[in-house]
Amino acid sequence: MAAEADTATAHASPETPSLRTALHSRHVALGARMVPFAGYDMPVQYPSGILTEHNWTREKAGLFDVSHMGQAFLVGPDHETTARALEALIPADILNLAPGKQRYSQLLNEEGGILDDLMVTRSLDPDEDGALYLVVNAACKTEDYAHIEARLPANVKLIRAEHRGLIAIQGPAAAEALAVLAPEAAEMGFMTSRSMKVAGIKANLSRSGYTGEDGYEISAAANKIGEIWDTLLLDARVKPIGLGARDSLRLEAGLCLYGHDIDTTTSPVEGALTWSIQKRRREEGGFPGAARIQREFAEGPARVRVGLLPEGRAPAREGAEIATPEGEIVGKVTSGGFGPTLNAPCAMGYVAKAHSAPGTRLDLIVRGKPLSAVVAAMPFVPNRYKR
Repeated sequence: MAAEADTATAHASPETPSLRTALHSRHVALGARMVPFAGYDMPVQYPSGILTEHNWTREKAGLFDVSHMGQAFLVGPDHETTARALEALIPADILNLAPGKQRYSQLLNEEGGILDDLMVTRSLDPDEDGALYLVVNAACKTEDYAHIEARLPANVKLIRAEHRGLIAIQGPAAAEALAVLAPEAAEMGFMTSRSMKVAGIKANLSRSGYTGEDGYEISAAANKIGEIWDTLLLDARVKPIGLGARDSLRLEAGLCLYGHDIDTTTSPVEGALTWSIQKRRREEGGFPGAARIQREFAEGPARVRVGLLPEGRAPAREGAEIATPEGEIVGKVTSGGFGPTLNAPCAMGYVAKAHSAPGTRLDLIVRGKPLSAVVAAMPFVPNRYKR
């Protein structure tokens, strides 16, 4: 399918991959089409194809290898010390993050631009007070770690968890399928974390995800993660899913892909991520770029990330210019494609604030021709997280 080829091409990196996850041989054995991505050889799709994988995740349970992402621990003498060290780098309220909870945030530069986005988790175990678990993007992890380490106080250390693998199970059947192997998982709420055994193997679980569906992330020793993967795939409700469907699922969910929808030039306010900055941090500041971000909260940003629904069936891809019906260029598409669940094309991009209201009619310039579109609320497909 042309759409599959386009998605695969969008995911492939120009460099030759030098790294493999602990599940690499399993992907090859399953017939996956492997592509370079963030320095790793990763599965973009399996023989059933991207469209089938996308729909399977929406209807049942998809299993993703995300072991290429960076896992690390920030460790200090107590929670307050570690939290304040991290709060000097990100705009989220970590000081008041409850045990067993996780929070989404961004590493910021001094101009308030986003160096990367990340997940931060506080352990439920009181014996681990003072430790925070971080998950960062694969393409950014080396730079992220260096950035963090250069700015930590002497009594807080960053410990890379390169010995761990990471998989995600997503979809309406994910909870039931995982509960067969880890009954306690079903009791977890959205954005919570717990340690438990999965198929008899020690693991750390969180309940969130990148698809808009209910699901979990499972972190375990890299030399054991394959056993969990294999056992989950014994369940008829669970199928392996590649990068191609992961991208179409997250686009329908209106979620950002770092390096595309957010980068060092965009602030969290421009990126419509204001929900990730809690009231205390908005008021107190104390993070990089706080002056800009507080100003944007007060006055509104000059541009903002919006959802876009093109008319007809033709998708608008990343890089397409966004114009008013009169021809004035007011922005650019950052992600776009065909939404299988939506059964229509969808996109997101940045436009000048004056043109950001839902219902605003705009043109997307595709192959030199204007394609009519309307600004739309995100997500394009309703989220089904376990609230």
